[in-house]
Amino acid sequence: MICCLNPDCQNPQNLDGKEFCQSCNTPLIPLLRNRFRVIRVLSDEGGFGRTYLSEDTDKLNECCVIKQLAPKFQGTWSQKKAMQLFSEEAKLLQELGEHPQIPTLLAYFEQDNCLYLVQQFIDGNNLLKELQLRKSYRDWDLQSILLDLLPILKFIHSRGVIHRDIKPENIIRRKTDGRLTLIDFGSSKQLTAKIQKKSGTSIGSHGYSAIEQIRDGKAYPASDLFGLGATCFHLLTGISPFQLWMEYGYSWVKNWQDYLRCPLSHELAQIIDKLLQIDIQHRYQWADEVIRDLSKHYTHLLAPASNSFLPTSAKKVDFYPQKYFLIRNLVLIVGTIVFLGLGEFGYRKFDQLQMVIFSSLHPLQRSKPNSEVVLYQPPQKHVERVGLLKTISMKNDLVSSIAISSDNKTIASSGKNLIKLWNMNTGQQISVLKGHTQKVNVVAISPDGKTLVSGSDDYTIKIWKLSTKKVIHTLNIHTDVVHAVAISKDGKTLVSASDDKTIKVWNLGTGKLIRTLKGHSYWVRSVAISPNNFTLASGSFDKTIKLWNLTQEKPIHTLTPNSQTVTSLAFSPDGKILASASRDRKIKLWNIGTGKEIRTLAGQDNNVTSLAFSHDGKTLVSGNRNCMECDYSIKSNIKLWDVATGEELAPFTKNTNTVTSLAFSADGKILVSGEENNKIKVWRFSR
Repeated sequence: MICCLNPDCQNPQNLDGKEFCQSCNTPLIPLLRNRFRVIRVLSDEGGFGRTYLSEDTDKLNECCVIKQLAPKFQGTWSQKKAMQLFSEEAKLLQELGEHPQIPTLLAYFEQDNCLYLVQQFIDGNNLLKELQLRKSYRDWDLQSILLDLLPILKFIHSRGVIHRDIKPENIIRRKTDGRLTLIDFGSSKQLTAKIQKKSGTSIGSHGYSAIEQIRDGKAYPASDLFGLGATCFHLLTGISPFQLWMEYGYSWVKNWQDYLRCPLSHELAQIIDKLLQIDIQHRYQWADEVIRDLSKHYTHLLAPASNSFLPTSAKKVDFYPQKYFLIRNLVLIVGTIVFLGLGEFGYRKFDQLQMVIFSSLHPLQRSKPNSEVVLYQPPQKHVERVGLLKTISMKNDLVSSIAISSDNKTIASSGKNLIKLWNMNTGQQISVLKGHTQKVNVVAISPDGKTLVSGSDDYTIKIWKLSTKKVIHTLNIHTDVVHAVAISKDGKTLVSASDDKTIKVWNLGTGKLIRTLKGHSYWVRSVAISPNNFTLASGSFDKTIKLWNLTQEKPIHTLTPNSQTVTSLAFSPDGKILASASRDRKIKLWNIGTGKEIRTLAGQDNNVTSLAFSHDGKTLVSGNRNCMECDYSIKSNIKLWDVATGEELAPFTKNTNTVTSLAFSADGKILVSGEENNKIKVWRFSR
């Protein structure tokens, strides 16, 4: 069969070989982009397009989902808003698809005046369908669901994203392993975006969406948690919150327990009650808080959704998901029969018993007889090379990037729409630089310590004079977000990279544009300038690294490290080696002279966010994302690597959150890290 792509077609299914739709006479497209075969309609998007089940002919006809945007009213506010949300959904899937419980973006393109977004197909039932099949959920079912979903919400919230439409239809249980997957990020927004742009605008589903989202068009992590609470209510009662909202507004929330069909433990009832608080101030603010309260009473913590998130040693653990779920269901059935006549006492005792049994069956805790399972074993080679000197904490701000002045006295950090300067010796704030209107993604300080450069979500680059704390130049030629800047060793040249797919070379002193480098086909998120002041490296979401001569407009080499986005680049002090990191959790070293790979550094567990070479070039430091699904005995989000051998050196023994940026002091004795938990850490570094 071949499916008609006219979103208004009443009968889109056609026999193979037909050139025109039998229903609407629209020309039929056998393969979208010469690759995707559309099979049937999955859902209608209210006049803006449809969602289709499709096959990817480049992947042995593997199933995928194609979302179509075909707005009817060109040039209207609704059409522009729909296109904006559609583009944002593609960007979010690109960003968030690294999580094993979020669909991966496969393609995003325009064809025949329609936009198409292709994503991974999740084979399974959503929770609404599951509720219709099984009819009821009990206490322990909800605990498992919460512990499976909360880490996903923690993951997206830590990256500045709110889903805004948490409900049973948007949660699918995979057939392969029984884990939950969160879908439909079409309503998502960046936390830092201006969500309310038009009076009365709200996105979400009535009954599941929090009052601040429906009434004011504003959403926060706590808004997603309300949706999670409403989802739990629906599963426990079988009653749609939408129906209650239509009849009672939000008043039903105050007496939600009156609708329960089965007893609920006091602990879980308290948690759901706090999730469903109408007043956001009284609600849980972060997923971590809910996980902490659940963990006090429920010890059956779920394994990571994919063992690709585990270290190599942990992958040796035997996983038997199907056997696990069969045993789990058997325990539930037998236990229910045994304790049926024992009332609330029996119910509570059985709840405790099944926790103990599930904990003993848990894959991460199971080991072979007379053997010990090791989840994380740090390298045997250990030398204490790094020590924490101080931690700088800030309230209500982010640390997206850091830089150190050449006199080793000042740290610059970027955050929301501000740049903050700190005394590196005392940790005290010196001043705040105001000028950007949106999030500041990156900061850099010139080698002479006189100039600071910042790049922002507001599409601009600002050049500041540090002595006066004033803006010298505002560069506003980029047409999209600026994520990366670099200053040459001689302090004469500034390079910037943007989501507009271009790299721009500037005269730092005058702020004049020298040239624009074009060659990447997607967002450019990382740049580095060699110490020789002539060679530039750029990394992009198009999964390539390009080497440029700064005096020319064409790249010297194009390096293809892997099939994943390039996240960070760094040159060695002698300029002979380039280090790159990408989303396949690999760090590679490249010979700049030949453009050939030297080696891949082994043992990387998480995505790398930043790289920095020590001043002697013998050690590479990597900053990593926190793997929230993993349960390591040591969480090393900063790692040291021997450049000559590629081996990991001393792991950090102190816990660190996701590292957003790394910088060495001019003398190489101090390492500074910016973290996602609003902290800057200053470390002593010894060679």
